[in-house]
Amino acid sequence: MKTTPEHDARIAKMTFASVYPHYVTKVEGKGRTKEELHQVITWLTGFDDKKLQELIDEKVTFETFFVNSKLNPNASLIKGVICGYRIEEIETPLTRQVRYLDKIVDELAKGRKMEKILREPKN
Repeated sequence: MKTTPEHDARIAKMTFASVYPHYVTKVEGKGRTKEELHQVITWLTGFDDKKLQELIDEKVTFETFFVNSKLNPNASLIKGVICGYRIEEIETPLTRQVRYLDKIVDELAKGRKMEKILREPKN
């Protein structure tokens, strides 16, 4: 699925700090915790709580946020539609990564089991 260059540029310049409070509000409003939110963000990006806070304090853009992350090898297993876009069809890597994050936060808020959100293999 094609995103426009303007859309991709807007996402790249958006700061993680501007979106993070919305993630917290969304998951807590649905009975999940900030700790669970951090768990899914850590799974996707490799950032621990301390590093996440640094990135928030520094007001890094999503571009910087994902350039510095170590994307989970199973991130490509995140599929579905978020914000009107089918994730697996998004061609721009950064936009796809931001939508991965949006999708797992959405799954957390919807009450999905943690092992499903974290794409853990079945035993």
